[in-house]
Amino acid sequence: MRIGVLGTGNMADALATHWVRAGHEVIIGGRDAHKAARLAKRIGGSAKPAGLRAAAESGREVVLAALPFGAGVDVARDLHAALEGKVLLDCSNPLGPDFRLLTEGGPSAAQRLAAAAPGAHVVKAFNLCHEDVWRMRPPVFGGRPLAVPICGDEETALVRARELVRDVGCEPVAGGGLERAGLLEATAALFVALWVGEGADAQAIAPPLAYAAGPSRQETEGGTAAFR
Repeated sequence: MRIGVLGTGNMADALATHWVRAGHEVIIGGRDAHKAARLAKRIGGSAKPAGLRAAAESGREVVLAALPFGAGVDVARDLHAALEGKVLLDCSNPLGPDFRLLTEGGPSAAQRLAAAAPGAHVVKAFNLCHEDVWRMRPPVFGGRPLAVPICGDEETALVRARELVRDVGCEPVAGGGLERAGLLEATAALFVALWVGEGADAQAIAPPLAYAAGPSRQETEGGTAAFR
């Protein structure tokens, strides 16, 4: 794929590095030409620097919006014609002081991006982890690849997003349509508050899949058959 990247920060660096290694052509776009050139040089391979508009235009199939919440909407609105018909990946988290969700009661960050660029196919992904996790080669924990939920409405866009998730070394998980992107953003707010604010292990709050619908009947009736 030919992927345009909007932004020159840590998420742009981490994800674009994986995609270049996977054989994709990546165009790094930034307002600051020196930052874009520096990042493209650090990534190496097929990575090339450009301005924001040129990156959006050059990304034939996919454009990554690796921009802070709020800035992404302004950029998408300005570049909406260049984003027409393309997959627009949103990895932002609308978090404020005390890890408060800035979109509470309104559209999610991903939905606002879609409204700003109505011809693009927005997919929410890569928002649940710190950028250092995305730098891992690959992100595997306890022998199990990291699962990445993705939310979007257009099937071709989801197919491409799943491919890019696998290129990072992760497993894609269907998160539903774009209307569920706000749930991913709220999950990120909760996880960051637990990890950073409380020093708690957020992963420990979910039971294993076998218990997701409740304990088995045998267990609720006095233990398993092996102990009767």
